[in-house]
Amino acid sequence: MSGGDDGRLRNTLYRTATRSSRRMTRARRALYALAAPLGVALIRAWWGTCRVVRVEGEEHLAAALARAPSLIPCYWHQHQLYCGKFLIEQRQRGLSPGWLISPSVDGELGAMMVRRFGGAVIRGSSTHTGARALRDYYQALTRDGISPVITPDGPRGPRFTFKPGALLLAQMSQRPILPMAYAASRAWLVKWDKFVIPVPFLARIAIAIGAPRYVPRVTDAASLGQLQEEMERELHRLYGTARAALGGRG
Repeated sequence: MSGGDDGRLRNTLYRTATRSSRRMTRARRALYALAAPLGVALIRAWWGTCRVVRVEGEEHLAAALARAPSLIPCYWHQHQLYCGKFLIEQRQRGLSPGWLISPSVDGELGAMMVRRFGGAVIRGSSTHTGARALRDYYQALTRDGISPVITPDGPRGPRFTFKPGALLLAQMSQRPILPMAYAASRAWLVKWDKFVIPVPFLARIAIAIGAPRYVPRVTDAASLGQLQEEMERELHRLYGTARAALGGRG
């Protein structure tokens, strides 16, 4: 992994081989160059239509950053839209959030958009290159000061199931997991994965952040399984906290 010309995280391991037969043609690159700023403008406009009225537990982020320059933000895949927004807005506090983006040609559009938002990009796939992705996360945390976001249920699910990747990374790096959730007073749910999309101009947003969770370097399989269950409950609890901050709506 090496630094690119733009100063953000790059991964050279995935440049030559992906599972897609598509190639980055000149026409596709030009299309992405147009689509990326339009996509970013649309998301920023959407963010601007929904007001964040409460952030519960913000002191937990400050406590984690006081101990180390990077951490592992963790929230359900369905909560990406406003948990991600919150993390990007914490750059002035020294947080440098990063996202895992597919190494495929299709993933390049997402990578371009993340960079435009000011986030770092780690090129890899948690499904097809999980071991490599874990290593790249580790290097991002410990060498580059990046805080890689992990959605423990992933885009493919099972929904709301806490898979062990975040815990293994916390164990390896000795950096904390920072659990998060958000709730919207009014929202649409995408049919296939229940992704939360707040209703523009009508939704109020609340974000809940839990205490940083450190995983002992020596942790056996039984303890790891118990930690998975605890973290799954914690993310559900935080969602309940966010809902309560909105008066139970969301």
